[in-house]
Amino acid sequence: MSQAGQIFVLSGPPGAGKSTIAAKVREHMPDLAYSVSLTTRQPRPGEADGVDYHFVTREDFQKRIAAGEMAEYEEIFDNLYGTSEKIVRQALDQGQDLFLDTDVNGAEQLQKRFPDGVFIFLLPPSRKVLEQRLRGRATEEEAQVRQRLERVRYELTKAENYTHLVVNDDLDKAVFEVEAIITASRRRTQRHLKLLQEFQAS
Repeated sequence: MSQAGQIFVLSGPPGAGKSTIAAKVREHMPDLAYSVSLTTRQPRPGEADGVDYHFVTREDFQKRIAAGEMAEYEEIFDNLYGTSEKIVRQALDQGQDLFLDTDVNGAEQLQKRFPDGVFIFLLPPSRKVLEQRLRGRATEEEAQVRQRLERVRYELTKAENYTHLVVNDDLDKAVFEVEAIITASRRRTQRHLKLLQEFQAS
């Protein structure tokens, strides 16, 4: 029987660069399984269904919740976001390491189910930079930007529950640090006990 896979979760407040860094990590580490989250919000310009998110109706999402199909889910700014339980279990049971990016409440749900997982919290270099990034999107009204800034305060209260913290003051550096955390965790001795036993038996 193959060893179960490891779960890696990346979270961060709106504007921290989570989606950009997650995409880079997936590009550089293609052997990581990745679960594309489901959401009921509308796609932003440039987003593709099945790549950035699975864009579904609220009715469809609620049916999945009722059927127990979600490993985690959360409602943020009147939109539902979540991760398929089937995809998570399938990857881990096959010995694949799984990479996810979720909000803090989703990560909290996953921490309860996978206490041995690696949870990385992503921070922008400052609140000022965060605000500039949110306004730079030019896809939201001022009221929505202010709403997201309030959400930042809440998400920061959850940061201390994560196993790792990365500051995104330089994109390439932040991507490198996230990948280094993943690589170091994959090299932990307890994940290779079977290999050690084979050497000892030979």
